[in-house]
Amino acid sequence: MTDTPNSHLFRPRLHLGTVEIPVHHMRGGTSTGIVLWRGALPVDEALLEELLRHLMGVPLTGLAPGNKQITGLGRGIPTSNKVFIVNSDAANNRIASTLAQLAADKSAIDWSVNCGNMSAALPFFALDAGWLNPSETFAEVEIYNTNTNTTMLARLKLKDGEVNCDTQIPGVNGSFPGVDLFLQDPVGSKTGLLFPTGNVKDCIGDVDVTCVDVSVPMIIVKAADLKQTGYESPEELDGDVLFKDKLRELWTQAAMRMKLRRRDGELMSAAELSSSETTPKICIVSEPREHGDINTRYFTPQNAHPSLAVSGGCCLASASLIEGTVAHDVSLKRHSLSRQIEEFNVVVENPAGSLETVIKAARSANTLTIQAAAYRRNAQILLKGTVPLYRSSKALIEALSSQTRGE
Repeated sequence: MTDTPNSHLFRPRLHLGTVEIPVHHMRGGTSTGIVLWRGALPVDEALLEELLRHLMGVPLTGLAPGNKQITGLGRGIPTSNKVFIVNSDAANNRIASTLAQLAADKSAIDWSVNCGNMSAALPFFALDAGWLNPSETFAEVEIYNTNTNTTMLARLKLKDGEVNCDTQIPGVNGSFPGVDLFLQDPVGSKTGLLFPTGNVKDCIGDVDVTCVDVSVPMIIVKAADLKQTGYESPEELDGDVLFKDKLRELWTQAAMRMKLRRRDGELMSAAELSSSETTPKICIVSEPREHGDINTRYFTPQNAHPSLAVSGGCCLASASLIEGTVAHDVSLKRHSLSRQIEEFNVVVENPAGSLETVIKAARSANTLTIQAAAYRRNAQILLKGTVPLYRSSKALIEALSSQTRGE
């Protein structure tokens, strides 16, 4: 077991014969979920997944249509069904994070993606764990994500050594502590390629799409090509059955061309892609209405996002810089890449407002480089406490009980 300076705060405990699990219930950006210390959790993956289902209130097996998650901490929608498992990686001077994405009505857990929004909460957890030495102006930590094999730098803003509630973002009411997140070397997060199909633009049926992989694999489509304006509300889009059927057909066929793979390395089937809750992402784009560079409606992919995932926003912003992509065709500002790495500010309008990004990019005769992508979020700890496990299996109870004894 990897220890931590404040490990006593994160170990399970026995109370009145019931095992209780310490959790940080947190918000990062427009996502909520819980954060757990890896050192106190079962090593066996089946027992770990059982634990997560109990904590979030999803079915222990199979499907449960209409499940409201009243027995757990999940909130029904994908953006509020996330669990981060973190540990200190002292040898590399960073922390390691693994995301489990759950769904309200199914027991299956997706381990294939990261969450840029919830990542903003991790510096708070690292501070509580005793992993950081903050300065007067910031607490900084490098985060390695095991789901996508990517690294980001997270910088929690401080003022005179104290948390400073000075950052507002679209989709969140009020000002909260700000966190800057820098995605390092984000190209090819899942496929190893900037354009997994080998093309900046593909035609699927009668629709042009761009398939791109910058921090997340994503498919970009013009809203007008799907008979939409691109300014519809997420609820309107989710309620349009014909549109959603066409969108599902597009992401399934495009993802097959991208050769997306399961966690075990096997290619995902059309059926798996069609029903996937997380991979690939897809968005429809149109010209901006306010002061942005491009407007979007983003899908996760089954549901329209109430705002815009930051990883998806960075991916779309990167694509908008590259001539020939669907995003570049629509973007109001046609940036020109030079041979030297430059920083480009790209503002992406979405249902909740605008996401501000900074993309470090360059282009030579035969090479496109996306060196880094940054965005700002705010975050908060909603609650720190323990969750009693009332109906766990005997094997899970035994595994957790051994942790309370320090074994």
